[in-house]
Amino acid sequence: MSVDIAIIGAGPAGLAAANAAAAGGARSIVVFDSAVQPGGQFWRHRTEASASDDGRLHHGWGDYLALRAAFDASIATGVIDFRPSTSVWMVTADTGGFVLRLAPSHGPGRSLDPVVRATRLIIATGGYDRQIPIPGWDLPGVMAAGGVQGFAKQNGLLPGRRFVIAGTGPFLLPVADTVVRLGGEVAAVLESSRLTGWLPHVRSAVGVPEKAVEGASYAWTFLRERIPYRTQTVVTEILGEVRVEAVRTARIDRLGEVVPGTERILDGIDAVGLGWGFTPQLELPVALGASTRVDVDGSLVAVVDGAQRSSVPGLLLAGEVTGVGGAVLAVAEGRTAGAIAAAEVTGRPRPTLRSERSTIARHRAFAASMHMAHPVPAGWQGRLGEETIVCRCEEVSAGEIVRARDELAAADARAQKNMTQAGMGWCQGRECGFAVTCLSGRRVSGDAAPDANRSGDADNAIAAAPEATTTSLAQTMKRPVAQPVPLSTFFDL
Repeated sequence: MSVDIAIIGAGPAGLAAANAAAAGGARSIVVFDSAVQPGGQFWRHRTEASASDDGRLHHGWGDYLALRAAFDASIATGVIDFRPSTSVWMVTADTGGFVLRLAPSHGPGRSLDPVVRATRLIIATGGYDRQIPIPGWDLPGVMAAGGVQGFAKQNGLLPGRRFVIAGTGPFLLPVADTVVRLGGEVAAVLESSRLTGWLPHVRSAVGVPEKAVEGASYAWTFLRERIPYRTQTVVTEILGEVRVEAVRTARIDRLGEVVPGTERILDGIDAVGLGWGFTPQLELPVALGASTRVDVDGSLVAVVDGAQRSSVPGLLLAGEVTGVGGAVLAVAEGRTAGAIAAAEVTGRPRPTLRSERSTIARHRAFAASMHMAHPVPAGWQGRLGEETIVCRCEEVSAGEIVRARDELAAADARAQKNMTQAGMGWCQGRECGFAVTCLSGRRVSGDAAPDANRSGDADNAIAAAPEATTTSLAQTMKRPVAQPVPLSTFFDL
């Protein structure tokens, strides 16, 4: 199968890119997504085959419906070929374009061509929750904050009854809001940062007034439901025998150290949502050799120009892969990438896209301010016990990682993988990569240089900015296989 434009991801950026490419005159567009329906993580919703979604748990639901209507219309006319439940596990550059290798993401999936060729490729794979280990975080009932949100949106149910939501960043607020909307109780929302961290960034916040309106709606929910919101407070331990039963909390100072006398226990907890921001999913851009840089939050992100073009000819990137910044930013970047790709394959004049450029600039500035105002707090490593599990797939403890660092010179994530098996499990380091990198001796700082462009090899970016990296273990090497696939996949090639 050969197409003009292939798009990986059907979230906000991918949907916008597909629609813009169709509007720009492209006549053969294929969109892949590992989920069974469009929307991505941000607009994950009830299964369309069995239920309708009224959008009450979503922000920007009207925007999604508009994007989806245009998307479905182009599917009906044959311009867009949508392939749900499909994983792109390998991408290579070829003369005249790209070669994508496919596999069903789960179940038997739809009958599909194992190989697709595309003249232009847009990667909009989004991101995933960044996590740090806490004693007891491997108990049943502990989830990523994004996992709580996704579960609730897709099922209309909660994975617990009484929650503690903890971590840092504005995302904690909608998670708490979703819990109470579905009848759950939020015992506390614990924000590790000081809200005064926004004071140096007032100008960028004013540039995105809709965020203030959204924040005000959450504030009203917190007042109405009497949800305790505690800043400079963290979960130091999750307690329970066979599942979550309570959490131990404490206030922290500017250095991340526990303030003596502030520890307390919240009882009757059966669910904990932990969120420390998000990390871009970069396996495919890195495999293609796309240039990367270290963002202001220390995450590795892909480098693009003003038209969303990467350093690889024909490869465009949109959404969280260029830096975590939210759905509005992702849609603007997707529209830009789709319009530019369509102009390149049709030979039409390049569109100006002034509105999209303005939106991208404002929301990118806001995202940078958010990252600097809500860093992962220092001090968490000192609260880990010898037996605290860091890599949950392979059950590797903090003690094992520290000993490998000190006794076997395992001073980076790649060496830790070889010495301790941390990151060798099903998630391939997506869950534990940040913690393993930090425990291996990579210090985390909010002072990363955002314009430090590096080569596509993520190890080079780490070496160039060792005090600022939060790179996932899954991003520390170019690898031909982006994710686990059945051996039967190779027999179709």
